[in-house]
Amino acid sequence: MSSSMRSPSLDLLAYLRENSLRETDVQRRLRQETDKLPESGWEVAPEQAQFLGLIVQLMGARRILELGTFTGHSALAMAMALPDDGALITCDMIEDYTDIAERHWKEAGVVHKITLRIGPAPETVKALVQEGEAEKFDLVFIDANKKDYDTYYEHALQLVRPGGLIALDNMFWDGRVLDEADTEKSTVALRALVKKLHADDRISFSILPMDDGLALAYKR
Repeated sequence: MSSSMRSPSLDLLAYLRENSLRETDVQRRLRQETDKLPESGWEVAPEQAQFLGLIVQLMGARRILELGTFTGHSALAMAMALPDDGALITCDMIEDYTDIAERHWKEAGVVHKITLRIGPAPETVKALVQEGEAEKFDLVFIDANKKDYDTYYEHALQLVRPGGLIALDNMFWDGRVLDEADTEKSTVALRALVKKLHADDRISFSILPMDDGLALAYKR
């Protein structure tokens, strides 16, 4: 048994994408357009988007909540995996890039499954609880402001059904969580949350070394 974790080389990553990645033309064009933006890198890696879609299919998910839309890459992958009458609510604070998202959702024929809510995510999740959406979601994907991850997580636990899944992106935070001298708010918040998740008996928990670290929390 190996005592160390192997990080894929660029050659292996290219091999993985050549032999595992299945992208539609719309997904590829969205990814390429996103790569040209100054904020490129905010979106999930293509193999992670595909993995999220697979999770949707494995769970038989019908209702999804996403916190953090950006250009809609992950929302597109999950919406494509939903049944035709499935629903995905995705939330972002600003509309700077959601026009890119909506254009590609329309091209992919999934826009009818997606509801975009604009506003601060902490307020959005509180509002969803107040609107009677507790335990109505099969999957919650969190990829918004890292300093608020604990707030998102606690509300996600209320919104996801028992047996549902909460996925949290960027748990490695580009390795910054290892640097104790890094006291930036997002780094501190992620470092504290992973310890909380590890000890939280409300969930079953694992972190996958996929891209920047993907945490999975199964609500018991």
